[in-house]
Amino acid sequence: MTHKTKKVIVIGGGPAGMMAAIRASQLNRNVTLIEKNSILGRKLLLSGNGRCNITNSDDLELFLKGYDKNGAFLRDAFKLFFNNDLINFFEARKLKLITENTGKVFPETNSATSIRDILEKELIKNNVKIIYNTRLTNIKIENKKVKAAYFSNDEKFFTDCLIIATGGITYSSTGSNGEGIKIVEKLGHKIVSLYPGLVPLITDGKYPKELEGLSLKQVRVYFESDKKKIKSNIGDLLFTKNGISGPIVLSVSGQIMGLLNKGNKISAFIDLIPDKSEKEVEEKLMKELINNPKKSISNVLKKNFPDRLITLAMKVLEIDPTTNSSQIKANDRKKIVSFLKGINLRIIGFESLEKAMITIGGISLKEINPRTMSSRLIQGLFFAGEIIDINGDTGGYNLQEAFSTGYLAGENAAKYAND
Repeated sequence: MTHKTKKVIVIGGGPAGMMAAIRASQLNRNVTLIEKNSILGRKLLLSGNGRCNITNSDDLELFLKGYDKNGAFLRDAFKLFFNNDLINFFEARKLKLITENTGKVFPETNSATSIRDILEKELIKNNVKIIYNTRLTNIKIENKKVKAAYFSNDEKFFTDCLIIATGGITYSSTGSNGEGIKIVEKLGHKIVSLYPGLVPLITDGKYPKELEGLSLKQVRVYFESDKKKIKSNIGDLLFTKNGISGPIVLSVSGQIMGLLNKGNKISAFIDLIPDKSEKEVEEKLMKELINNPKKSISNVLKKNFPDRLITLAMKVLEIDPTTNSSQIKANDRKKIVSFLKGINLRIIGFESLEKAMITIGGISLKEINPRTMSSRLIQGLFFAGEIIDINGDTGGYNLQEAFSTGYLAGENAAKYAND
């Protein structure tokens, strides 16, 4: 079927695509959103372990530091539609949001479905036509202008205004498999190499298998290679079946992957008490032992640290866990302190794209106008979301980027279509 229209066509029903369609419809009420899945926001529903950390309360300058070297590209998008605007968008539609002490913002429902449902209702309210189970297969360009879009169901739209928000290459099971990126590349756009970002790291040894599922709070990880040392923030770490994850690991995973890809050997040291020196930790341990002379060493340590971790420590350090505190030798005490200040792991790899939260790389920013999100190569072509070469830290930065670039693309696409 062939359609001739002046309308804005949005490809991709994730957060960027939905926001682009909403904003364009607010200005031009003749918008079609095309989604390859049978539902909208399939990947969005997985964000924040299903809780959906939509943004962060940081101010603009601090927020921009939450991205890689390309973060400054977002300045114009954030000036138009930033975290307070996003919060107001949802709260004006009767969804209360909660800001945690970390700055992370979640819906009070703790459910990503609440976010998706409001976006979907807003699309319907603004008369956006939604076409499901349909994927983009090609874009026709004439004289460096968009002329038509072709789809898997043999539909063809003659249109001069197209927003591509098809995402990256992570969580391919949700439809985010890079098809849109390949189509854009065929049009002549440069694609910065793609690889997984915010991804769990794989370690050797038995620690992960024995500690799988264990979460450590307020710890720090030091990574060391022959050429570089990397220090994580203080925060939460999670042991997985194959290694380590959690916010503090995910935040530096891109740097670690870069070193691994260059053949570097990397060691990691988990500091369980990052706010104290080894000397201070030893003094505190001595005090605990003196105050609890008849308690076993394992029971004394389990007062402050997880049972499984201490059980493993006793085995690794070859200390009898039933030994009374009063009988602990100085050498064993030093071994315990060293363990608490630096659980040693060797990093040997990183998990697959299916376990990565975001895609690093994408459409080169040199070929996108940051004031409009329009292509510098093709008139009538706009981009939004993960498809572009920007990646942020955990904590709401990536979803804010998606919503903000979607809003900016939708606004300027609507203006372009009405010219």
